[in-house]
Amino acid sequence: MKTSTLVKRALKNGPKFKPAKGMMYLKDLPVGKMFTTSFGTRGVLIECNVNAKVIILSANVNDEDSSYYLGKKIIAAETEIYK
Repeated sequence: MKTSTLVKRALKNGPKFKPAKGMMYLKDLPVGKMFTTSFGTRGVLIECNVNAKVIILSANVNDEDSSYYLGKKIIAAETEIYK
């Protein structure tokens, strides 16, 4: 089979992405549930469309930088989180 044929088939069907083992996407989490990212950031999901509106409760950053990272934020809906 030619390489060009394989490329056309792959692009036609599109890639199917899955989260890492033991994780899920933020968009699959019910609204109002808490989540933890791989970096240790914890928060609550408020709303999820193309992007996710969340409230970040804790983050692994310096104390002087925590005011920037905490609070209401908009992050990618396909952020990988722990189940």
